[in-house]
Formats: sequence, C-alpha cells, structure tokens
Amino acid sequence: MKKVLFLCTGNSARSIISECLLNQMGKNRYQAFSAGSKPVGKVNPYSIKVLEKNNINHESVSSKSWDNFSDTMFDTVVTVCNNAANETCPVYPGSPNKLHWDLADPAAHNGNDEEKLNQFQRTFDQIHKYIKKEFINK
Repeated sequence: MKKVLFLCTGNSARSIISECLLNQMGKNRYQAFSAGSKPVGKVNPYSIKVLEKNNINHESVSSKSWDNFSDTMFDTVVTVCNNAANETCPVYPGSPNKLHWDLADPAAHNGNDEEKLNQFQRTFDQIHKYIKKEFINK
C-alpha cells in the first residue's frame, strides 16, 4: 500500500477530510494520514458533519502535528492550503512525490450553520475530485 500524508496548518478540516476520503476511496491501495504545522488539537465539527453526511468513516482521525510523522516514509505528501505550502515542511525520509491543492479554508467562512455546512460540502466535493484525479483514476 502506498502511504500519503495530507498537510495543512491547523489539521482540522481540509487535511482531515482528505485523509478520510482517500482511506475510504483508495482502500487496499492507499493508507492516508493527515497532520498540521500548528495543529489546533481537535477536528472541526463541520468536518465531522460533512463526512457523516457523505457516509465517510472518520472514527480514527485526530488533529496532530506533522512532527509525529518525521520518521515515516511516504510515497506522496500533499499540502492542501497555501499556508502549509509556504512553510518550511519537515524533511520526510525517501523522496516522496509532492503535490499542492489550493483549497480555501472552509472554517474561515462566516455564516449560519447551514451556510457553513454548505461551504464544507463544497470543499469536500473539491477534495473528492482531486483524489479521483490524482490517486483513484491513475
């Protein structure tokens, strides 16, 4: 199985959604993980809501530091926000393929609960397209 790490700053939304989606869509082909440069320590509740709405397993996810994976060899490392892409990332063993997905932070969206959930769904849909293109349909 190929190992993929999704990086973001807070590791509460985009990277978490990416991890869960790839683990489900790429089952038996990929093992996905996520981490943040400055993890907030908890998964955004709207991330959980959108994963549940789309029947995606999220039981084992947590917000954690990218330092947790400093000794792990990955086949691919994906940054999912501009902040993480512009930071000096840790050096991971081997020569992982590097990708960047420019995704707006759904947690930064202001609005009522329905509007926030809709923004998270739009982000989920974008990530779904990226995963299909970069991992599933290859």
